[in-house]
Amino acid sequence: MIKLLWTSIWLAYLSAPVGDLLHGGHSTGVQVLGWLGVVAFVAWYFALIFRAGRGRATAVVLGSLAVLTAQSTILALSLGREWLVLFVYVSVASGAALPTRLARLVIPAVAALLTLIALAVPGGTAFLAGLLLPALLGGFSMSGVRELIRTTVELREARATVAQLAANEERLRLARDLHDLLGHSLSLITLKSELAGRMLPAHPDKAARQVADIEQVSRQALVDVREAVTGYRRPRLPAELAGARVALTAAGVTANLPADPDLAGLPEESESALAWALREAVTNVVRHSGARRCTVDLVRRQTLDGPVLELSVEDDGTGGSGTVPGNGLTGLTERLAKAGGSLEAGGTRQGFRLLARAPGDSTADVGSAP
Repeated sequence: MIKLLWTSIWLAYLSAPVGDLLHGGHSTGVQVLGWLGVVAFVAWYFALIFRAGRGRATAVVLGSLAVLTAQSTILALSLGREWLVLFVYVSVASGAALPTRLARLVIPAVAALLTLIALAVPGGTAFLAGLLLPALLGGFSMSGVRELIRTTVELREARATVAQLAANEERLRLARDLHDLLGHSLSLITLKSELAGRMLPAHPDKAARQVADIEQVSRQALVDVREAVTGYRRPRLPAELAGARVALTAAGVTANLPADPDLAGLPEESESALAWALREAVTNVVRHSGARRCTVDLVRRQTLDGPVLELSVEDDGTGGSGTVPGNGLTGLTERLAKAGGSLEAGGTRQGFRLLARAPGDSTADVGSAP
């Protein structure tokens, strides 16, 4: 429907040939042939536009354009200068259906043919100035739109591929961690269980020692698994900064991020909360803001409650005022409050700004937000 509406805008140029058929004084037979020509031209034009980019060979597209060109030439030479406007449609169809390199040659060729036909048609030169520029601009603009759509599709596919690869890599990492952590522990538990079973009838004291070893090994395995899962779920600021740079660049946003932030002495809970805040802020910039520039700053400040690490994410988009926080900002506020920090978000003169604070060392009072 969107493509139909966008393409139908160009039908406004048909007012000249339609007006010629209605008020040009042609005979009934000529009018019938003219209406048939208009219907056939528009149907062929729409078929070419809507089938463009669906695996059609270039030779087929060129053949279709040749049919449109022949129709335009015959109608213009037969019915008069008002029909020269059909060459604008041929130029637009060339830009929409042909590869960019080929369109750059075909569109000027169509404009040259328009000029020749205008010189051959009585009074055609009076229409030439008003049609030559729209033919060139319309053709090249449609070629640019087609290239933009192709690039957008490739970018979406690349993002999906990167996301899939990242998810696969995380699954592989977790699988490797669990294998390394549990492989040895479970093997040892199995071995000691077999030993305890064999010792139990004759040597219950030795079997009890084996059971005690099994308990110790299983407790350690549980601790290792919890640490692995915690590390899997907890984001890190350096990794999030790298991911933010990739995401912003892929979205066409100029990214200004700190290259080597000072995280010395930063508690893990504070780093995790700030990393979540950075991820949510960058996601909002990419998805909703329409920004062209995004600046991320990490600054250490000394407050009355102790040192604080301050994360600032500011863009020049139209992401909203922030007066009604969504689920993401609400979750970040709760997460930062749990870590002893705070969150501020709102619109600025240039766009939108998110400011997250978290304790800068482990001695800060977690119960109060700076």
